[in-house]
Amino acid sequence: MSHRLRLILLVLGGLVLTLVLVALIAVYLVLQPDRFTRMLQTQAHAAGLELNLASPASPTLFPRPALDLDGITLNAEGANVPILLAARGRLALPWRTLFGGPTVISQLQIDSPRVDLDALQEWLAALPAQPAGAPPNIPRIDTGISINHGSVVRGNELLLDNVALEAGSLISGQPFPLSLSATTAANTPVQLRLSATPRIEGNTLQLDNITLHLSQGSAMTLALTGNAHWHGAADAAASLTGKLDQADAGQYDIALGLTPADQNNPLLLALKLDGPDNHADLRLPPLALAHWWSQLGDEQAPQLSVPPINGHAEIAKIETGGISIEGLTVQTGDSVPAAVSTAATPAKSAISKKP
Repeated sequence: MSHRLRLILLVLGGLVLTLVLVALIAVYLVLQPDRFTRMLQTQAHAAGLELNLASPASPTLFPRPALDLDGITLNAEGANVPILLAARGRLALPWRTLFGGPTVISQLQIDSPRVDLDALQEWLAALPAQPAGAPPNIPRIDTGISINHGSVVRGNELLLDNVALEAGSLISGQPFPLSLSATTAANTPVQLRLSATPRIEGNTLQLDNITLHLSQGSAMTLALTGNAHWHGAADAAASLTGKLDQADAGQYDIALGLTPADQNNPLLLALKLDGPDNHADLRLPPLALAHWWSQLGDEQAPQLSVPPINGHAEIAKIETGGISIEGLTVQTGDSVPAAVSTAATPAKSAISKKP
């Protein structure tokens, strides 16, 4: 190789290296990772949360503009147990943000997150109550979410593993898709697919054309369709109907109705189930039931009463944990017939079964 050719190659190599360095510097200056980190931390702080990263966000340009996040920790302010731990994350950005457009995140990708339900519940319980009569703030969510290799725990107890979630943007008038798959602690696969068309009008969120499909292995499949709306706090209503298929019990007609709270009654969920040898007509206050359920693992909680359910159920057979019960009838709340000797104080629940 001649001296002139080597000189030309050295000059070209230097120019390429210079262009690469200039491009990297330009990408860093244009993306400004610190402004996105500050934006996320500010949004978290406004919700009473603390967001920390193990190292500063690093920018990348290909295959699309993005910021890589390492060692994500999200916890309630002052709390020791994190709500979420994640090995890695990525903020995908639209090209217009690169050229001076608004600071917008088009997709949030999280790898190997671990969500602690106890910590999440404590944060939710500590949130200030919304002032009476104040309209809700229903956001437009432009950011899609992608989660891989996730897990859901309650303290040291694993509830769900191998969690994968894909969700689109929540924009008025556009279909909103959500899909989730996971395995339970017993290694049973669970899949959820949800689609709906949100319509945000003022302070009301209307969900039209809801389609929900839930399956647990080959043992159970639930399919529902309907509509719902939310106007803040416990002012929510929904009507869903469909089918419940159980491999060892047959097919059931199912109807769910959510009634908003008023001055005299709480938010109420009505469940009707009709199928071979099994029937149920139950009314459940979701908030009170969630509070009752949360105390099951609390050793300091007072002795639990029966769950806050009103109605009756007739179940031909239940098999669980090696125990088999046949001809079970449950009556609770107002559906319990009053005994003659205690007519003034009717019982709260009654259970009977065939011998």
